[in-house]
This record gives sequence, structure tokens and C-alpha cells, in this order.
Amino acid sequence: MNIEKFRLYCLSKKGVTEEFPFDKKTLVFKVMGKMFALTGLENEIFKVNLKCDPDTAIELREKYPEVAVGYHMNKKHWNTVSFEGNLSEKLLLQMIDDSYTLVVAGLKKADKIKLNDL
Repeated sequence: MNIEKFRLYCLSKKGVTEEFPFDKKTLVFKVMGKMFALTGLENEIFKVNLKCDPDTAIELREKYPEVAVGYHMNKKHWNTVSFEGNLSEKLLLQMIDDSYTLVVAGLKKADKIKLNDL
């Protein structure tokens, strides 16, 4: 999956914005103001940080060499995933979906209501 397809997929989700909160080279996707995916635009290899259930994160890291602990992130809850490896597009989309779902589940009640109203 290339970066543009990744970008469009993230933006297709309800309540998602894209931002550059850290610098001009780190693209961040947020749902209702909470980060669920980020990538460096100047990296040689297209990699994405995605939130993940801690137990699932460990399983994915053990099973796939393309999945590593989250770079500059909470190592328990974030993975860095190479989108240029041998992972199927189906699995990559599932990891994006899981990250989005985890963040939505942690939103305040008022933000969940706003998201449902979009």
C-alpha cells in the first residue's frame, strides 16, 4: 500500500483530520482530536505508527518482521509497521481499523456523541 492510498483510507473514516502538529514532515491522523496513525514523510521506507491492543501488539511483532515496537511512542500500545514489506493490504487495513477503533473507544462520552452525529 502506498502513502496516498493510506492517506485516503484514513481520511475516509468518520471524524478524521490530518495534521502536522510536530513538524512539517510528520503526518498525523486524528479522530476527534486524538491520534491514531502517524508517518514520517521523509523516511526512506514507508512506515506507519498505529495504536494496538497490547497483547495483539506482541503477537504481531512476533509473527511479522514488518511490525516493530512503536518508534518514539508508548511501546506497549503502539507498533511501527512497514507498509513496504510482505504484509497483505487486508492486514494493513485491519491494523488501521483497529487503531482507529481503539482510539474511538477511549474518547470522552461527549466526543463519541459528536462523532456519531457526523
